[in-house]
Amino acid sequence: MEKMISQTTKGVKVTVKTEYEGNFFKTKKVSYAFSYTITIENVSDHYVQVKGRFWEIYDSLNSAKVVHGEGVVGEQPIIEPGSKYTYSSGCVLNSPLGGMKGFYEVMNMSTNRFFNVEIPSFKLSAPFVLN
Repeated sequence: MEKMISQTTKGVKVTVKTEYEGNFFKTKKVSYAFSYTITIENVSDHYVQVKGRFWEIYDSLNSAKVVHGEGVVGEQPIIEPGSKYTYSSGCVLNSPLGGMKGFYEVMNMSTNRFFNVEIPSFKLSAPFVLN
């Protein structure tokens, strides 16, 4: 089942869609795969560039994992006013229930100033967990 959530920070709207992809065995343990598609929409009057990302990934069976890196999916997209940038990625958890939250490090290209754009917290849950 697909779920969608949005949040806007300083003229940049982030929308997340998640989907459960199934489970598989890895080193004799079951793992759960999830995908997410993120749309970053520039609703401001300035060009912006996504320079980095910071994620906290939660798994109900493990402690949080932190991921911090440059850009998104190997790119540092420049998004003009009124435009969108969409990408897809995923993660694998050791349990059927978890979540993610974080932010993008974004530069306002008019001022060369950086600001953080919140990524709305979202749950990752296999459909059978909700029963």
